Amino acid sequence: MKLETMRFGTLDVADEDILLFKRGILGFPEQKRYVLIPHRPDSPFFWLQSVDMPELAFVAITPSVCLADYEFDIPDNVQEELELASAEQAETLLIVTIPKDNPKCITANLLGPVVINMEKRLGMQVVLDPNTYPVQYPLNPECQKTQQLAP
Repeated sequence: MKLETMRFGTLDVADEDILLFKRGILGFPEQKRYVLIPHRPDSPFFWLQSVDMPELAFVAITPSVCLADYEFDIPDNVQEELELASAEQAETLLIVTIPKDNPKCITANLLGPVVINMEKRLGMQVVLDPNTYPVQYPLNPECQKTQQLAP
């Protein structure tokens, strides 16, 4: 299929590359279909591009690239909805924010990771404990104040 996007122009996307988010992503519950687009071959970033809203795309990164100690338990109901045989089958992405006024102070949303069953092409944004995980975790050490993951 032809996918019209604001950032990438027209893309050819195979139906089997579409990820279904039955509940949408926070703030965009109507947007249920996305594709994952690598930013560049040498980049750790991806774009989670809406199939049905050309202007909607989230920048995302795999947690292992920026936070070796980021872990959470995937709730049973999420595993069931994503048809995961086990939590290890899940892929996790963090949505990042790049401030226009200071792009080097990029932050990752640790509170609301995106969990994907790549085999079944199902995804969900999971909301974790706000006392443990911040919405805006600075990835650049120069921008980190005293923000740490809770033990």
